[in-house]
Amino acid sequence: MSELNPTIRRVTERVIEKSRPSRLSYLDLMDREADRKTDRSSMSCSVLAHAYAGAEEDQAALKAARGPNIGIVTAYNDMLSAHQPYGRYPERMKIYAREVGATTQVAGGTPAMCDGVTQGEDGMELSLFSRDVIALSTGVALSHAVYEAIACLGICDKIVPGLLIGALRFGHLPTIFVPSGPMPSGISNKEKQKTRQLFAEGKVGREELLASEMGSYHSPGTCTFYGTANSNQMMMEMMGLHIPGAAFIQPGTKLRQLLDQKAVHRLAELAGTRENTLAKCVDEKAIINAAIGLLATGGSTNHAIHIPAMARAAGIQFDWDDLSELSSVVPLLARVYPNGSGDVNHFHDAGGMGYVIGELLDAGLCHGDIVTVSEGGFSEYAKEPGVGEDGLVWRAVGPTGDDTMLRPASDPFQPDGGMKLVTGNLGRGCFKSSAVAKERWTVEAPCRVFEDQADVKKAFQAGELDRDVVVVVRFQGPRANGMPELHSLTPPLGVLQDRGYRVALVTDGRMSGASGKVPAAIHVTPEAFGGGPLARLRDGDIVKLCAETGELSTTADLDAREVAADPVPHVGLGREIFAMFRQFADGAERGASAMLTTAGL
Repeated sequence: MSELNPTIRRVTERVIEKSRPSRLSYLDLMDREADRKTDRSSMSCSVLAHAYAGAEEDQAALKAARGPNIGIVTAYNDMLSAHQPYGRYPERMKIYAREVGATTQVAGGTPAMCDGVTQGEDGMELSLFSRDVIALSTGVALSHAVYEAIACLGICDKIVPGLLIGALRFGHLPTIFVPSGPMPSGISNKEKQKTRQLFAEGKVGREELLASEMGSYHSPGTCTFYGTANSNQMMMEMMGLHIPGAAFIQPGTKLRQLLDQKAVHRLAELAGTRENTLAKCVDEKAIINAAIGLLATGGSTNHAIHIPAMARAAGIQFDWDDLSELSSVVPLLARVYPNGSGDVNHFHDAGGMGYVIGELLDAGLCHGDIVTVSEGGFSEYAKEPGVGEDGLVWRAVGPTGDDTMLRPASDPFQPDGGMKLVTGNLGRGCFKSSAVAKERWTVEAPCRVFEDQADVKKAFQAGELDRDVVVVVRFQGPRANGMPELHSLTPPLGVLQDRGYRVALVTDGRMSGASGKVPAAIHVTPEAFGGGPLARLRDGDIVKLCAETGELSTTADLDAREVAADPVPHVGLGREIFAMFRQFADGAERGASAMLTTAGL
């Protein structure tokens, strides 16, 4: 194992130093919570009776306090394919707990919405703030305080960050995240992408498009492209919060069940100790590891928002300067769709997270000394799990099985992590260069300004964008309308690019891990709402976006311009009851959270 890369060391030391007051405050709180947590036997009989009334088979064990009680926080619903398998998990986990003298109870549930279902729809305006709701729901679930450990069941976009943020306020307890795995691979990603573009051009109809989409998203399990959901699983591995190798094992398999069983058994072992608590696992080095994993695998741009938010919940200050500096030295080791042709199943079969972590550790490109939920430490995450004669085993990964998908740190796909910070007189934004051909990293062209993504599609269909153009979609930030994903813009902009035009997108909204091949400055902050620079742009202004130099600017004299009026908030589909989240949310670089802001975190 090589010495830690000096840039990673420098960024880590900077994060530790600027986080010192808030991190100490957080750890002091967790120590106080651990000290004042009473043994269940000292709680009132009425409280315990209420807590145990529904436990049926486990009532005797709970009454006698025979072993630890594990609280399950579940994001189960059967509308999300990734979360559908969780329906039977509590029953199985109760059995696994009894095997080692422990008990489990479902402490509570959280909402779990699907950005795929709300993509381009009004419900997407609730998506980002659902993370705060999930964190709050996690807090409510754990407020009963009759648990010695926590199992978090969640996978998708806002669910894992929300679960982690909420669980961190109970960080004096050991916590393990339990994934359910990806669905089997469907039609090829190239075929799906082609059908989407043909539909955008009007060359195929809805019947062909729906058949294509259902050929891709077809059964229980996580969607197989490398978007935010699968990036979540990567990060939980990089932070040591999974049983090693658990991320991409498919639902319903023997190996999946053995990993779930191991998670429950391990929680029972950790309960009552202070050595592997969530607060100790999620420190500055773990947050840095999460960011490094994101960069090394070309993960979802959404995590440029989620990582700072998760860090804040643990008293850690992490920003886009830190992410961009890490990106300058962390090589891109993986190409998973939309950055490559294969999906997460192909990625896992080629060596997956075990290979990536092994390469990063050997090259000194991540922290190997983090506290994890595994008894063997972080080096165990460089192995792959399997089924042996006596149950669960871990094996060395070996060389990559597919060098079109995974490469060693000595011969990466590109020398940097492909997450660029772009700045200038239009603000600060993120550019995912790992998804964009290098010859398209710079676009300078007249802009066309929109305030609704539907209007972009109308302009495209009318032929108004058939030219070199920077499409600006503003008033899409957290305070304007909840910062929806604008992924549905990718097909029409991709068509323009394929026609030979120089095209880019600039927005204060979000794009997902499936952002695609069009150069884009996203999450631009300050947002247009309230007078940010994008609110001063006009049609025809020359805008330059350059990943090479990190530039996001215009030649227009913005100071001489009037600010465009803030839009009237939308109502309907519940958007009005999220007004408080919009009102108090802070900027994207800090995590775009109303909850953390008003909590003073």
